[in-house]
Amino acid sequence: MNKNISTGLIILVIIGTGVYFFMNKSVEDAEIIGKPQVQESMFDAKNSTFTVENAPVTLVDGVSEVALASIPDAKITTRYFGNEAKGDLNFDGRDDVAFLVTQDGGGSGTFYYVVVALKTDAGYATTNAFFVGDRIAPQTTEIQSQTGELRVNFAQRKADESMTTQPSVGATLFLKVTPPNTLEGLMK
Repeated sequence: MNKNISTGLIILVIIGTGVYFFMNKSVEDAEIIGKPQVQESMFDAKNSTFTVENAPVTLVDGVSEVALASIPDAKITTRYFGNEAKGDLNFDGRDDVAFLVTQDGGGSGTFYYVVVALKTDAGYATTNAFFVGDRIAPQTTEIQSQTGELRVNFAQRKADESMTTQPSVGATLFLKVTPPNTLEGLMK
């Protein structure tokens, strides 16, 4: 029995020594290259925080559900929609990320918003969510880095059509980021 314990301890020491040398070897390799390896953090829109209509929203795996205190059993659900675009919106030479989210309060509407995540020295900072439309059909999202302009292309209904009619009229929403990291619409 003592022989089994001794053999087990020897195996643990060997494994521990191997792990120690492996970890130190990785550190030495990074130092040999000249600098510690720093991975640039990637923005994850599905796990981000921003504001919609002045209320904070935090997506976890692309979804946020918030109960309404004023209405029992009612909740506001915000979902990551996608249509991500990358480009420089604030002329700092870094790629920012724009994406769409939807918000549903349990009624018949599905409200679409666009959010921007600005790349900074400390990571990403999100803007406010800007309302695009209700029950629209999103097409593409584009960032024009040379002008710092964000374009959200979508289909909407004619002014005299009911909300149950399929969107069929092309439209583009033009936006810019203004200090302090506020997403605002442009008149075009």
